[in-house]
Amino acid sequence: MSTESNSKLQVGDKAPDFTLPTQKTGEAFHLHDMLGKSSIVVYFYPKDDTPGCTAEACSFRDSYEVFKEAGAEVIGISTDTAQSHQQFASKYSLPFILLSDEGGTVQNLYSVPAITHQGMTFASRVTYVIDKQGVVKNIFADLPSATQHVSDALKTIQALG
Repeated sequence: MSTESNSKLQVGDKAPDFTLPTQKTGEAFHLHDMLGKSSIVVYFYPKDDTPGCTAEACSFRDSYEVFKEAGAEVIGISTDTAQSHQQFASKYSLPFILLSDEGGTVQNLYSVPAITHQGMTFASRVTYVIDKQGVVKNIFADLPSATQHVSDALKTIQALG
């Protein structure tokens, strides 16, 4: 737990609650609705339909049933619109929820660093594993491979039992 500053989300902290529109015609997703039901893997990514983000999303897609069997739900978040997410999910048959954080509010709540590329600002690639009680159990950031987050998150979920 953080002692001096609560500004940076850390392992052991309670995951901040949030509500964001999904790719499913903007229907709302509430984190608190998931608590007590399943563990949650929340992954922030820079942009729909870019090479690294597509590889990461497809890796989560390919492991989705294993996550579900281990008692976890996967949630992807970027600052893209719900419509962009809908097209991305459809194009790659993504079975999990994508959330639109257009203003970056949840990105800030979760202390996800911003990156700038070609004059545009995006969330960096960070994955949070949250247990059924809403406690952050692991954080993966700055990994060399976009798909590394998936295997690391799955190991954490499986260790939660």
